[in-house]
This record gives sequence, structure tokens and C-alpha cells, in this order.
Amino acid sequence: MAAPDQPSKQHKSRGDALPGDTATQSRHSSSSGGGAPSGASAPIRRSAIFVPGNVEDGPAPSKPSGPASVPSTPSGSGPTTVPPARSGLPALMQRPLELTQVINWLQTDGWISPELAQATISRCSHAVSSQHPIVRLASVVVPRQQDGKALDVEMLTEFVAKHCGLPYYKIDPLKVDAAKVAETMGAPYAQRHGILPVQVTAQEVVIAVKEPWIDEWVTEVERQARRKVRRVLANPKDIDRYRSEFFALARSVKAASKLGGSLSSLGNFEQLVDLSNTNQQFDANDQGIIRLVDWLWQFAFAQRASDIHLEPRRDQSVIRFRIDGVLHKVYQMPLGVHNAIVSRVKLLGRIDVVEKRRPQDGRIKTRNTLGDEVEMRLSTLPTAFGEKMVMRIFDPENTVKDLSALGFTPHDAQRWEKLVERPHGIILVTGPTGSGKTTTLYSTLKRLATEEVNVSTVEDPIEMIEPAFNQTQVQPALDFSFVEGLRALMRQDPDIIMVGEIRDLETAEMAVQSALTGHLVFSTLHTNDAPSAISRLMELGVPPYLINATLLGVLAQRLVRTLCPQCKQPDEEASTEALASAIQPWKIKRDYRPYKPVGCEECRDTGFRGRMGLYELLTVSEALKDQVHASPSMSVLRRQAVKDGMHPLRLAGALRVSEGLTTIEEVMANTPPIEMGDR
Repeated sequence: MAAPDQPSKQHKSRGDALPGDTATQSRHSSSSGGGAPSGASAPIRRSAIFVPGNVEDGPAPSKPSGPASVPSTPSGSGPTTVPPARSGLPALMQRPLELTQVINWLQTDGWISPELAQATISRCSHAVSSQHPIVRLASVVVPRQQDGKALDVEMLTEFVAKHCGLPYYKIDPLKVDAAKVAETMGAPYAQRHGILPVQVTAQEVVIAVKEPWIDEWVTEVERQARRKVRRVLANPKDIDRYRSEFFALARSVKAASKLGGSLSSLGNFEQLVDLSNTNQQFDANDQGIIRLVDWLWQFAFAQRASDIHLEPRRDQSVIRFRIDGVLHKVYQMPLGVHNAIVSRVKLLGRIDVVEKRRPQDGRIKTRNTLGDEVEMRLSTLPTAFGEKMVMRIFDPENTVKDLSALGFTPHDAQRWEKLVERPHGIILVTGPTGSGKTTTLYSTLKRLATEEVNVSTVEDPIEMIEPAFNQTQVQPALDFSFVEGLRALMRQDPDIIMVGEIRDLETAEMAVQSALTGHLVFSTLHTNDAPSAISRLMELGVPPYLINATLLGVLAQRLVRTLCPQCKQPDEEASTEALASAIQPWKIKRDYRPYKPVGCEECRDTGFRGRMGLYELLTVSEALKDQVHASPSMSVLRRQAVKDGMHPLRLAGALRVSEGLTTIEEVMANTPPIEMGDR
């Protein structure tokens, strides 16, 4: 994740010698209490500050090699106080961590053999000597003796923390207040000492360190911050990475605040606008704003966000990321900064920057830190407090997947592959907005789009540009609808057609006509389950005989969060009665063993990481066609579909629960009940 700026190496102000580099920072001594520093502006506010678990720090060891009995910070524990760090270490102890010392600890604890210890010292001598010992040791790939697992930086940091008597800390950038970090000390000071504030309260400052034996800076920081300092040991690479990002972000926000402040009240229904100042424009190409937008995108990519929300409120703006289907509050910024960011994004997305009274759409293609192309769809909306913007992220790695990665069971994957190989007919994908229909269709079409096949789409809007397809976007303002697009495509010699959505009878009739003339047509509908798609087509006015002649199958789907593989645990107290009654007439196996979410650093204490699809595939058999008439019974259709091999959505979810991939609660909340009717 790229930072919007890098700390200036030419900085020679007070911050290079003292923790604070702000001229307005208070010079009160520590006896004045534990209040926040006065005079330091706080342009942004984070939603939450990470509070490590309840651990206790032991006394300073008499010599560095002495193991400490201090446990590392547990995951998922409630808000507690970080243990006090040792301060005032003897001058003899004020020295950097040594590589040989870490290797000796590894050998003493049985992590590596004496022979491997000697070989590791020899191999590390060829590594970059300026690197931190933990980073050097991880770079030579040392296997742990117990399980053969390679020792990475995170494992070694936690190991060293236990031996040094400091709590281990995993830095989560979503839970660090960058504004308070910048207020606590200057970037040059933090860089010189290899430290990073990660939590600031009224009483204390939690500071992540790379060197456990050096604390000569503690007294100075406590005097300047007027708070007690608590030291924690963190990943050295994370400290260097996030130090640059947090301080650069704070500088960029401060610069953008001054730039965009004059227009912060425009569009706010509750504020009085001084018309004499509204002619003062700001430049969306200002370097501070450019760095802010670039950082925002790279941060969202790194956090696996699917959407970025920029929401103006009464006195400030809120940035939220949607991760695994759940919104997370990331930052709070002044409205002037919000206006500057929105204008910059609108400019890049070829959206009218001046127009703020009506909704607008656009798209941007950029690259992530790995160099992969990422596409974003932009949407603006006028609100009571200004212009709201949502950026939907389409990562090609996440959008185009094979069927197993999408979550298809082997049973459904085989039936789906057989279905899409048919030469002509209609295949529908149903589900609510955000259920993954686009991902399923794009992944399927990507597999079908060979050199011998012409794949054409009509979409509203085009979700993601795919070179293998001939994509067309409807434009209602030009009277170019789905119907007009389909009519035009019929003259383009297509083999496979994808219609974004069947919304009316006209579109349905054109899709039927395309299927009858020898084309394979994919489209979407909004229904609760697969059998309901048949009744929905009949409600639109499609005759039953045309449905029987053209419809090949219907795939209904939902997305559920998957349990974090690092921390999930068997749920011994889980009651299966609710699920057993929900999946009748099917029964739960005796070896059914559900898991529960716990929460750890990898999943940000949510217990979930990623999402997977649940699928319900109806194939139109001859027996099912006999039940499609002017007034079909939905229960009869469902029973026949089940006989033909369909697994209802809730049953598919129960199977995933039995595999330990998700929870009963997730399945019950995201799938419709099984309504089989009288048997």
C-alpha cells in the first residue's frame, strides 16, 4: 500500500530534536496532568482505537537472555489497559537487539537445532546488515524444528516479545488514529528512534517499538505528550511502513483542509453560506489532494474493501469501507477535505465536477501496489449535507474466478457446467443486489469466451471491462434500452448474449426471441429463490409454452461470510434444533459439528474473513415442464426441482456449516426458508 507522501528527510525544526514538531504544541511539564496537548489541530478522527488485551508486564530481566513469563496480547479480549513498560533501563541495557541473541533463544527453546543455529548465523552474514535482526532472520527462511513451518517476521516478533518482557502488538491500520499519531511526535523523531504511536488516550500513549532494550526516549516523550508511555513490540516492517503512511496522511489532510475549507458548507441545507466567499475555487490537482486520493485507493485495496463510502455529515465527513459485506468506519475528515477528494475523483472519472444537484455515474481504472489493474465504478448522490460518493471496487482477481473458488459444490458445479454448454436457450441467475450475480456471470462467460465464440453483453451499467466480451451499455437518455441493445445485437452474429437484467415484458420477449433463434442467453432476475423465477416470468407476461421452450435453468444465490481459519473453534454449545427444523425434510448427520467465530488479529476480531456463495440450481426437466402452466403451484415446482437434483439455498448453507466454513446464524440470516408444501 503506497503512502501519499514520504517523511521529509530535510526536516530541521524542533521535531527533529524533540517528540513534537508542531510550533503550537504545549510545553507544560508532566505535572500538569494527563490532558491532550493544546493547540494541535486534529483534522481527522478515527472510529476506534485499538486497545490490546489484558496482559501484565513483568519486571526488567537482569540480563537480556533471561526469558520472561509475559504472555503475548490475546485476541478478542475486552477493552483493557496495555501493561506498563519498563522504563529507566540501565545504560548497559541501552543497546540494539542482536541477531545471535535471537538465534540463541530459538535454540534454547527448541525451535531450531544447534546445527541449524550455526548454519543460520552463517547465512544471515550474507543478508543486508542494516536490516533489523528479526527481518534478517526471516529473510533466510529458517524452518521451525517442531513443525517445519518457516519463521516469518510476525512469528519471530511475537517470540522475541515474550523473551524481552514486552507485550506483542499486531498493528491494524484501521484502528490507529493517524491524526493523534502526528500530534504525539514528529515524523523525523519517530523515524530516528524506530517507534510509532499506535494508541493515544487521555492518560497514556502506547508506542510500538522495534528495539526492546532501548527506552532512553521515553522520558522525553512523556514530558512532551503529558501522558505515560507504554511500550509494545511490533513487526519492524509494519512500523516502518505505517509510520510513513500515518504521518504523510496527516500532512496531506492538513494541507487539503486549508485548500478546500472555503467550500465546506456548499450543499449543506443547515448552514448559512457566505456568498462573498463562494467564488474562491480550489484546485482538484493540488499535490496534497492527489496524494490523499491515491492513498485512499491503495489503502482500500490492501484492506480487501469492495466499496468506499464518502459520506458528508453535519460538521464533518466520514469514510467507510465495506469489507466482507460489513461497513467499517475508517476516518472522519473536515468537510473541506471531503469536497476536495470528491472533486478529484469526479475529475478522474470524467464526471461533471461543477454539477452537484443531480446523481452522476462514472468509472476509473487504476493499478494496485502489485501492478494489477483495478476498476472502480463511481456514483454520486446529493444529500442534505453535501455530495455523497460511493466507489465500488472490481478487482479482477476477485471478480473472475473458477467455480470451486466461487463456492460451488462438486454436485452443483457439474450440473452448472453441463447447463452452460447447451447451444441455445435462456439461463437465469437470481438473487438480491450484492449477492454475487455479476461475479458468477462474468466467471462463466469468461470460460465460454473462446476464439471460436462471439460473446456480447448489454449491461446497465457495465460492471467491469472484460476484453474477451463485446460489451454495450444502455443509455436511457438516448432511448437506448435493453430492448434496443438486444435488437442491435441480433444483427451482430452473436453466439452467447448476456442481458444485464430482465425488467419488463419487452426485454423478456426479446430474450425469448433470441433463444428461439439459436442463441444462448444469460440474464438476471430479482427473486427469492430459483423456482420463483418461473412465476416472475409469467407475471411479466411470458406465456408458459415459451418458458418451456426456452428456459434451461435458474441459479439462485446468496453470499455468506466465511469463518476465519486462524481462530474458528468447535461450538460445543450450539443447538442444532433450529437448523434441523429449518432444513426439513432433510436431516442433520450425527457427526454434524458446527464451528463458531472467535476473533483474532487476522480477521480484526470479527471471527470472519472473506465470503462465499450459496447456490440453488434448478434445471428445467420434462417433468418440470409438465408443471408449468397458467397457474402453477410453487410447492409442486419446488418438489419437482428437488427431485431433479436441486439443493435449496438453506440446505446448501447447512452443508457449508457442517464443513466448518460458516455459521448457522449466517445461513439463517441470508437464506429464505424451505417451503416444500404438503408432500
